[in-house]
Amino acid sequence: MSSYQPWCHGNITRSKAEDLLSKAARDGSFLIRDSESIQGAYALCVLYQNCVYTYRILPNEDKKLSVQASEGVPIRFFSMLPELVEAYYSPNMGLVTHLQYPVQREEEVDEEPESNILPPQLPPRNFDVKDSEQPCKNLSDTFLMRLQNMDLSTIPEEHQMAIQDYFRNLVCSDAEHLQNGHPYLPGLKKLTQAICKNLNSEISRILPALEVFHRVLDQQLSPGIGQFSKQMSTDASQSFSSRLEQLTKLLYSIEDKARSSMFESVGSEGGHRNSLIPVVTFEVKQDSLGISTKMFLKVDVESGKLYFKKSKDGPEDKYFVHNKILQLVKSQKLLGKLHIMVETEKEKILRKEFVFDNTKKREGFCQLLQQMKNKHSEKPEPDMITVFIGTWNMGNAGPPHNFNSWFQCKGQGKTRDDTADHIPHDFYVIGTQEDPLGEREWADTVKGVLRNITNISFKQVAIHTLWSIRIVVLAKPEHDNRISHIFTDSVKTGIANTLGNKGAVGVSFMFNGTSFGFVNSHLTSGSEKKLRRNQNYTSILRFLNLTDKKLNPFDITHQFTHLFWFGDLNYRVEFPSGEAENIVAKIKQQQYQELLSRDQLSMERNDGKVFLHFDEEEITFAPTYRFERDTREKYAYTKAKATGTKYNLPSWCDRVLRKSYPLVHVVCQAYGCTNDIMTSDHSPLFASFEVGVASQFVSKQGPNSAPQGGIQIMNCVATLLTKSKTKFFIEYHSSCLEKTVKTSEGENIEHSEGSIKVRFSNQVKLIPIISDPEYLLDQHILICIKSTDSDESYGEGCVALRAAQFCHTEFHITLTHHGEKTGTLTGGIQLDTSEGKTTEKLYDFIKIERDDTVTTKGKGADLNKFSTTQAHDISNPSYMEVSLQRGNVIDKGWSYSMPPKNIPTAGQGGKESKKGGYDVGTRSPTGKSSNPMGEGEKVSEMFDNPLYGSMGKAHGWGKAQDHQQKDHLPPQAAEGDPDRPPLPTPRNRSYTCSETKPQPPTPIALYPSTHKKPVVPSRSEGGVAQNRPPLPSKSRPGVPEPQTTKPRDYRDSSELPSKQRPPARPGQPLPHKDMGRSVK
Repeated sequence: MSSYQPWCHGNITRSKAEDLLSKAARDGSFLIRDSESIQGAYALCVLYQNCVYTYRILPNEDKKLSVQASEGVPIRFFSMLPELVEAYYSPNMGLVTHLQYPVQREEEVDEEPESNILPPQLPPRNFDVKDSEQPCKNLSDTFLMRLQNMDLSTIPEEHQMAIQDYFRNLVCSDAEHLQNGHPYLPGLKKLTQAICKNLNSEISRILPALEVFHRVLDQQLSPGIGQFSKQMSTDASQSFSSRLEQLTKLLYSIEDKARSSMFESVGSEGGHRNSLIPVVTFEVKQDSLGISTKMFLKVDVESGKLYFKKSKDGPEDKYFVHNKILQLVKSQKLLGKLHIMVETEKEKILRKEFVFDNTKKREGFCQLLQQMKNKHSEKPEPDMITVFIGTWNMGNAGPPHNFNSWFQCKGQGKTRDDTADHIPHDFYVIGTQEDPLGEREWADTVKGVLRNITNISFKQVAIHTLWSIRIVVLAKPEHDNRISHIFTDSVKTGIANTLGNKGAVGVSFMFNGTSFGFVNSHLTSGSEKKLRRNQNYTSILRFLNLTDKKLNPFDITHQFTHLFWFGDLNYRVEFPSGEAENIVAKIKQQQYQELLSRDQLSMERNDGKVFLHFDEEEITFAPTYRFERDTREKYAYTKAKATGTKYNLPSWCDRVLRKSYPLVHVVCQAYGCTNDIMTSDHSPLFASFEVGVASQFVSKQGPNSAPQGGIQIMNCVATLLTKSKTKFFIEYHSSCLEKTVKTSEGENIEHSEGSIKVRFSNQVKLIPIISDPEYLLDQHILICIKSTDSDESYGEGCVALRAAQFCHTEFHITLTHHGEKTGTLTGGIQLDTSEGKTTEKLYDFIKIERDDTVTTKGKGADLNKFSTTQAHDISNPSYMEVSLQRGNVIDKGWSYSMPPKNIPTAGQGGKESKKGGYDVGTRSPTGKSSNPMGEGEKVSEMFDNPLYGSMGKAHGWGKAQDHQQKDHLPPQAAEGDPDRPPLPTPRNRSYTCSETKPQPPTPIALYPSTHKKPVVPSRSEGGVAQNRPPLPSKSRPGVPEPQTTKPRDYRDSSELPSKQRPPARPGQPLPHKDMGRSVK
């Protein structure tokens, strides 16, 4: 396309094109932009009667251009766009109106060039040898002088001679090679071969024996391992350093495999091995009959044992093995209190209550116990991993000798306890900006630090660099076979989007059945360049390509189960420069809230301009920029420039944000910055996440025996924020579908100023490749609304199949495109699966107990007897780190609601309670019962909606956002909305196999209830439930009086609305309230 033409707008977005035409406000106004759906094609946008009509301009095989216009109009071909535009100035060419007024391109604001916009320097080429003779001579003399000052008494004489000869005669020739652009150093290679001659031959001699030993330890022989020895021994051209590296890797591998084999052979009851995670002892208090006594809890992760000791050096005869530790329940009222549910030899459940010195110690204990459960799990594949995210603007200076604190999450903010220092993460993702090191040097440095901390040699998954912006992904070696589909890419956003001093690098991959995306970005600097940073974000979001072409309609915010975006985002605090001293004073007093209220990134997010639907953990640490180097005590907020003094007020430039699919498990365990790494004017930032993952599922049923399941989506109504005059259809994408499914054309039922309402009346049935609920409940459906005229997306969203686990469910999702909100979509979803039992997830091991008003007495009571006196409410708010909001709901991009009509609030007894429904406020994504209590409490006799009613932001400032909205269906939508077809009768499902099935409940009408009252949960655990139906609602003891609840932020409480349950089947544990990790 000819860029100098006034109507050529390049790759602007569709919504931007509509805005420009709306401002023109004259029929016949037009512009041409790049097509979003077909590479190399264009879109002709024409304004007529306040509506925008879009026509695709397609090139043929001969690169001739033609317009897709009205039927019956002859197709004309043009060589150039100006020729095409000139022709369509004439009327009756098949357009809604002929072209009249070209819309001018908006002039981009010229950026002020930065001082550090040069790419990393490469070795100089083609230098005149004569000019370089003197520097080479000086170099040789310098090295020889240094050598004379060193103690050479321990070095063999032949090696001394070789080193002296190199510095005297060969170092200059190596320098010449570098000056001529050659990367290798023949002189140095000759020296190392001479020094390592005996070691080289020794490697060739011992390597075959080590490989045989490695093969014996390796249960699954690696492909081609038989040829490895021959290749190593005979390939003389291979450098000695690479052979040594291979030898080192082989030795590490042998050590790891020997450790694993020995430990597996002796089991948890056998001998003890050298721990990767040291044994840790916690001093706690235990109340007994009102008397507080000191106790010690000793955690041995490697052997899988938890010891209860009355004195630190006391006997270790009382302990529980990992599989007898059933649950950890955190108290919300007393932040140091923890209940530990254990099973005795007599299969009774004990609830032991301890109080830690502080919340941090309790978190460290919980993380060690979680690590123990994960390590000794009998599951073949993990369903939870931990991810470390680090970002650091290095300021073009190398790292200090010791920077362990970064990877151990030590410093300011939400940090890990010392007891968790040696717990390794599964993945380490490190983003750097202004990084002066080479890729290999930096990767080896990070691996070395992690090896010292964890005793593990981490495997490099990917590394990608754009100028001095770099991302490195490292993983535990055990995950090697679980990682696939690795993609890397970069986007330049420097001056005119052509320089790589600013921009982003990204990595994506699949971990079994879960997709991960990571973006490290360095955005435009300067307090006044907020809008340019917003443009940087949009460019990266649009053009960073981290997947295959199957998900082309979706940007990176929809392509991954978990997306982490971090880096030096360069957003500043908006205060006058004269406030610098006041800002520093507030930072010293740790008064961050007033400063954060003027944080540009927070304000832009609140306005929906950037990072829509992303989450960020609460900031409780000092600004990470701009410090004086070599100290963290002083901010250098002024900078002398030729144009005058420039102010860089202390700001939170370095950030970590995330976005995950709905109803998945993700918890932030740490978010802060170091205070002992001072080589840069930025402090390194760290974040740690616990993330739920799905396995590569293999159905236990044969392909012929398993009935075919289905996903039914019906009654969809889309409201699109557009002035386009066109028709629309829906595309459904998912990894659980064999192919993309398209609907028929929708009906445009309402067109108002700036929006259009479209109804898709046909019911769509999607056929999954596997119908087992264990697989399907971890899947998501990506939805894309497309136009029929240009096949371009007008909005994308996501629905979790877990939402429809039990019955037909209504959904309401926000549609976005290129990071902007473009509308909403409502509809119903129903899931048909084969019969099967879903297993409990490992992340359900730690729960939150909301109310401590009732405590238990008695020590070893039976679980069922124990539970009848309890009135605790246990919930799990940690999924997506959001809490249910009743009333105004912050726009999270998706919600589900299907409450019952004309029934009392949940928690009321009597006859009416049999009709009760529930909201999924307290439900974990798994839908699993995980409270190890008894059955004596109230249990509803029917299922209703097992879904989150809505999701709120995980930020303290989220409540005040201007773009709050009701993110669920209005009451009249289900009753009398003429635009909505009648809803089908809801059906209820249970996936637990049993011979006796409950009777289906009476169908109920649906409408959203804004107030729900908690139902006291049943408390049961597999293996201890009684084979009897629940008591009728009237006669169940221990039911508390219903209390009115109010919306609360998740950091203040994990309180969520409760729900009612169906009767249990014989031999099946009763469902009960879920409990989950608090994120504060």
